[in-house]
Amino acid sequence: MNNLNIDFEKVNGLVPAIIQDVDTNVVLMLGYMNQEALDKTLETKQVTFFSRTKQRLWTKGETSGNFMLVDHITVDCDNDTLLVKVKPLGHVCHTGEDTCFGESNKSKTMFIDHLREIIKDRKNNPSDQSYTASLFAKGINKIAQKVGEEAVEIVIEAKDDNKDLFMGEAADLLYHYLVLLEAKKYELDEVMDVLIDRHKNK
Repeated sequence: MNNLNIDFEKVNGLVPAIIQDVDTNVVLMLGYMNQEALDKTLETKQVTFFSRTKQRLWTKGETSGNFMLVDHITVDCDNDTLLVKVKPLGHVCHTGEDTCFGESNKSKTMFIDHLREIIKDRKNNPSDQSYTASLFAKGINKIAQKVGEEAVEIVIEAKDDNKDLFMGEAADLLYHYLVLLEAKKYELDEVMDVLIDRHKNK
């Protein structure tokens, strides 16, 4: 993040900063940063803007406590707009809404894409400490077996009323299923395509 090449002069010293939730990909708000605001954001890992109304630096959450913790920052192709991926600590808008656009930011399903990238990395860059890497090392039969075991376990838990146990088995099944897809060199998007086609043909 420290090697960001931004053309501040192109836009009179201020560049727009699009703030996006790193887990949900929901756009939370838009602010503006000058060099000083960006430097402070990089230093503190908390989003800091330049307030055009107050004419000073403004760290989001400095009064409410709803800070936005920076995960990573990228620059657009013209080097004059920032995309800041964050973990928000509470609602973002001063109105109490999740976002400044009135949209909900409750879903965490986009985390699956992040998890897929981690699984792919464990396959391509294995380590002795990684459980995921150990699954890939054991081969497709062992991975498929684990998916079967987790499927049976979630069926068993579904017959009871213990939510914690059921959720644990659901997470295990989903994780091992994603590992199986990666082992087969198939993308989750391909599964989505099948579901989309089925939906269209209903």
